[in-house]
Formats: sequence, C-alpha cells, structure tokens
Amino acid sequence: MSWLPSKDPVLGDPRSCEALDLVIVPRARDLGGFAVRRALPHGRRQMVGPFIFFDQMGPVQFVGGRGMDVRPHPHIGLATVTYLFDGRVMHRDSEGNEVEITPGAMNLMTAGRGIAHSERTPGDVRRDGGAMHGIQSWIALPEAHEETDPSFQHFAASVLPLVEDRGVSARVIAGSAFGATAPVARLSDWFYVEVVLAAGASAPLDADHEERAIYVVEGTVEIAGDRFEGPRLLIFRPGDRITVKAADRARMLFLGGAAADGPRHIWWNFVSSRRERIEEAKQAWKTGRFKPVPGDSEFIPLPEPSG
Repeated sequence: MSWLPSKDPVLGDPRSCEALDLVIVPRARDLGGFAVRRALPHGRRQMVGPFIFFDQMGPVQFVGGRGMDVRPHPHIGLATVTYLFDGRVMHRDSEGNEVEITPGAMNLMTAGRGIAHSERTPGDVRRDGGAMHGIQSWIALPEAHEETDPSFQHFAASVLPLVEDRGVSARVIAGSAFGATAPVARLSDWFYVEVVLAAGASAPLDADHEERAIYVVEGTVEIAGDRFEGPRLLIFRPGDRITVKAADRARMLFLGGAAADGPRHIWWNFVSSRRERIEEAKQAWKTGRFKPVPGDSEFIPLPEPSG
C-alpha cells in the first residue's frame, strides 16, 4: 500500500487490565471504493517490535468492473507483509516478481535500498466482481540492513504451519508460535500469527517476546475480564502472561518481536533511521532513478507539499 500522513488512529477507552499498555481503534479512510483502517503508526506508539505500519484493507465486495489499483510506488528501509483473509491481489515489483496473493499465503517484499511495486485486483476478479479483505504491514529493517539488496519471498498457505486444537486455529505466518516455526527468512526477531477462535475457546500470547500485540480483526474477545470488539489493536506490556478468550467467533493477528534498534523516520512510503536518506529517496523517485515495474506503466507521483 501507499502511505500518506493522516490523523492518528483513535485511542480506546482506558481498561482495567494492567497488562495492557495501549488500546488503539484504527481510523477508517476511503481509498476510492474500499475502506482502509490504520492502526500504526500512532503518535503515542510508533512500533510494536519492528512493525511500523499496520493497515486493514476491507472487507469489501467489488462489483464487476471495479477493483483495487495501487499503482507502482517506491519503498526503502522496510519489508512489506501482505496477508489476505479473502480475495486475491496481483503483486508486481521492479525486481521482476509477479505473484497472485491468495488467502492464507505469506507475501514478504524486502525493499532494502529500494524497490517499486504495484498491487492490483486480478483481471478475472475485476471482470466478475469479488471480495477482498486482508492486512498489509511494514517491518522496519534493522539499521545494519536498511540498504540490503531488495528481495522477495512468497509462501502458499499450504506451506505455512497450521496448528489446530480445541477450537483454536493458528497459522504461523512468520517466526515461531504455538510450537511451530514458519519457513520465512527474517532480518530481525519478529513473529506474526493468524489466530481464529471458536466461541468460548482460549489461546495464550507468548510472554517471551519483548514487544507484542493482538489485532482483533473481527469478533469480541475477553482478556482479564475486559471485553474488546474488533477492530482493535491491543498492545501489551512485556512479561505478563496473557490469555485471550473468544466471546464469539473471533479472528486475530498476534504480532511483535524484539524492539527496533532505535526510532525511525517515516515519510510517504520511505522508512529510514536517517532523515537525509529519505530526502535522497524522494529525489530518486522524482527523477526516475528507481527501476520500473515490468508490465505496469503507471506510477504514483511523489507527493508535493501543499500550499
């Protein structure tokens, strides 16, 4: 996705659960035919582990002839993670990768020193109409790897570990959880898990991770006597043992990892530990020095200051 500054997500009501550090209600905005709800970044919390950006796309039902068109745009200093619950998205990037993302698959694009990509609704879905619902998050790269070569990983849902037990279904998208480890190569310590709970079922959030959060996509969950209805990002203090119970069928994402090695500057689609590097990236995109995306001749221009 392409990022532009907007109002912070809304803080949730204070809760009695002492393990909770922050409750964020994502703010919805219209991207031309479908809603996006942003949970990170927030003025009071830039990152959870290395997660620096967190957007929920949809749910939306496109009618025939309509779809998502995120034209080619650039990234530096981050990795994008695209994960779908429903629908399909065609990913194309300037390294020549062209992959259709389907529900339950893990799509990780590491921008490093620079990459451009587009995200569009596939032609047959655009013709006939179809649903789309998913999450795109950005991982801030460690300072030592901010200028790494761009790369791409894609893992079908059938390849990712799926743990099922007594009303709990957990797909490990990255890192380790529930005794399973995803095959995704990472440049820092982070984890990402889709958890679906049947009504009344419970699941633990590992206390060993330095920073962790639960994004409630849909449904209502109970933690230490408090109830939270999706969409909500629940950020927890380190060290506490957390058990989440579903009041009704609930879908969540468990996420987090080791704290990032310092704050980051974020402007448009660029993330860096150095402000001057972002200025360089601005000029590189404005003057056409990023590699083009094969098969996609459009692009999103560099935003210009208003006024």
